[in-house]
Amino acid sequence: MQNQSFQPKKKSKKKPDNRLIFRYTGLAFQMMATLGIAVFAGYKIDQRTGWSFPFFLIILSLIALAVILRQIIKDTSRNE
Repeated sequence: MQNQSFQPKKKSKKKPDNRLIFRYTGLAFQMMATLGIAVFAGYKIDQRTGWSFPFFLIILSLIALAVILRQIIKDTSRNE
């Protein structure tokens, strides 16, 4: 028999990939900006039309959400 000393396995501490953090942080800010611009534009258009129902605010917000969801799906399904 060989004289082998017991050596505990070293745990490797892997740092998270900073590229992913920056990519998804940037995506979050892009989502907020897109939705904010759509809400603001819809609000201003509704003010100009003088309608009591906020039609453009709702429509532009839903369109912005659809664009945001499409962007999220496209970015997360990408193989790198």
